[in-house]
Amino acid sequence: MDVFVERTGTNSQRVPQGSPQPMHTPKVSDTVDSMKATVPAAMITAPGSGQGKSMVTAALARLHRNAGRNVRVFKHGPDYLDPMVLEVASGQPVYQLHPWMTGEEECRWRLTEAAQDADLILVEGSMGLFDGDPSSADLAKLMGIPALPVIDARGMAQTFGAVALGLATFDPELPVYQVIANRIGSPRHGDMLRESLPEGVSLLGAIPRNDAMNIPDRHLGLVQAGELDDLDQRLDAAAQVLAEAGLDGLPQEVTLTAEAPRPTPRLLEGIRIAIAKDAAFSFLYRGNLDLLSAMGAELTYFSPLTDSDLPEADALWLPGGYPELHGATLAANTPMLEAVRRHHASGKPMLAECGGLMACTETLVDKNGDSHAMLGLMPGRVEMAGKLQALGLQSLFAEQSELRGHTYHHSRLETGWVPTARTRKIAGTEAEPVFCHNGLVASYFHGYFPSAPELVAAIFRGEAITPIPSSKETHHA
Repeated sequence: MDVFVERTGTNSQRVPQGSPQPMHTPKVSDTVDSMKATVPAAMITAPGSGQGKSMVTAALARLHRNAGRNVRVFKHGPDYLDPMVLEVASGQPVYQLHPWMTGEEECRWRLTEAAQDADLILVEGSMGLFDGDPSSADLAKLMGIPALPVIDARGMAQTFGAVALGLATFDPELPVYQVIANRIGSPRHGDMLRESLPEGVSLLGAIPRNDAMNIPDRHLGLVQAGELDDLDQRLDAAAQVLAEAGLDGLPQEVTLTAEAPRPTPRLLEGIRIAIAKDAAFSFLYRGNLDLLSAMGAELTYFSPLTDSDLPEADALWLPGGYPELHGATLAANTPMLEAVRRHHASGKPMLAECGGLMACTETLVDKNGDSHAMLGLMPGRVEMAGKLQALGLQSLFAEQSELRGHTYHHSRLETGWVPTARTRKIAGTEAEPVFCHNGLVASYFHGYFPSAPELVAAIFRGEAITPIPSSKETHHA
């Protein structure tokens, strides 16, 4: 593999790299204005959800990592759970790429920056290849990364070729040259699938049905990586399945370019933020944590499930997660509940997102109908519903800036509080309520912090959020 890195700007240089495992080059310095890199890359996608692309992506990452390669994996769209597994598989941090939520500029920068010392870049798509706006296909086209669909071949023969043909020709700007057949029944089945493919589309590999290719899931997606004690063994076994299917080669090289990001303002200098992080509260984007640190904040972590007190902190963050699965344990940890109540009573800033909001109510009713006493910082209760209650991309518009993000929850909130603001869907209609009270900002909304550093800093400094009326908002495609 002949890979090179070319940097342009004040320190322009070309650094040759050897084959098959390239030398790692240093990260770009702050003085570099733009950067360019060539690296093997692929967008692992599918015709729809449930095809097995998440496990195929994780297994590919582990396969190449075990071969001594430096693998960087990214995830298209909002998602907390897949990245947890992908980080274990690759041994590297996993970031989101989404042209609307994270922005095209950040997508380019993260990919190109990763390519400086990566031997392989994999991007896991979301839903079906063309689903959503922006879709995985949109990201692949913008970044110039080829799409590699994973197709569940169970119960199919010639129809497999029809599905591949549709994916390959639906968008002339995104050609599909190879596909992966997943969950085949036999070698002969794989041959039939290969023979069904149209001209110009080849079968990269056929993965047999194998328990090693499965990871448990629940109502929000995959089971959290930290809950699977044998995840490493599962990933190694899955990697071996892919190796035996002939999927150990590198994809085609792509050339990535990006402008250096703008300097991050030090808006949280000297602020110490305590972040809940355990099996009940774990939905944390690395991009969010990186931004807080870049703005000068000191981050510390605690467990509402097992700790008895909060660390010393100026602000508190209860992120999303699965409090509904740990209601009894949370309710029984009286010392921690009292510590959080004291923090709120003092007027210190506190952000509660989705699962964090659920914990702030008086009562949480789980899927079994059992009630658990929560923090009681806001009146009312949340109850798990039998189906999805909200899903989609949204924005919070305030005088400071527009915070982009999303919502995804299965619970219903009943409260007497009047929302201070409401998020808005991309189409402009009102969505999730945002409650602000005595330093607390609580909502089902999950924000992507780098989209609005000023607003995020204001929240953690305890400053008032002044929503912008919908008539003054500027919506972006």
